[in-house]
Amino acid sequence: MGTHPNTKPLAYVPAETTDLYPESDGKPMAETERHFREILKNFSRLENHFANIPDVYVLGDMMMYYEEGNPRKSISPDIFVSFGIGRKERRIYKIWEEGKPPDFVLEFASKKTYQNDLTDKKQLYADIGITEYFLYDVDGRYLPTTLMGFRLVDGDYVEIAVGANGGIPAVTLGLEFHLLDDGFGIHDPSTQEWVKTRAEAEAERAEHAEAEAAQLRKEIERLKARL
Repeated sequence: MGTHPNTKPLAYVPAETTDLYPESDGKPMAETERHFREILKNFSRLENHFANIPDVYVLGDMMMYYEEGNPRKSISPDIFVSFGIGRKERRIYKIWEEGKPPDFVLEFASKKTYQNDLTDKKQLYADIGITEYFLYDVDGRYLPTTLMGFRLVDGDYVEIAVGANGGIPAVTLGLEFHLLDDGFGIHDPSTQEWVKTRAEAEAERAEHAEAEAAQLRKEIERLKARL
């Protein structure tokens, strides 16, 4: 069937569009290579830790919109964890569609961000309703303490005290954050083990297997010597 010469073709409209809510703010993911590596490593640790729980969504550097119809009301956390929303692939996070904000946010402070991390961003996360907000100063120069945690109490953040074992408990995750000589570690008090990336866990299993094989070889040699 032909097209009337005075009829303009209809513009293509995709079934779902994020034009109103962009997928990127155009800003780099991290200020320095060290920041990038810390973000990636600890995202991988949390992702691996919750890998077998299907309703836990772990991601970072994703545009998060918190006011429907207003694309200017957005923020992009370095790492966040949200429970009960499923693990489908997302391009952006709209709080009104997900039905809830993330439960936990971890930001990696820098010279450019630390003041905002402690003021406006902190207040925004409280207003959005994010239960726990953790901050890590990658360079160890800008925050009052290198590793900090805040928990929402009656609409305001209260700093989480460091426990007797040196860890800062994140009750939303069931984990503890510990400042170490080479960064920070995430500890699981239920298993008494450190949370690892998949690569770290595989390397540790390989190391244990090699140690067991070496011990077995020694035992065989010892038994041979007795014959």
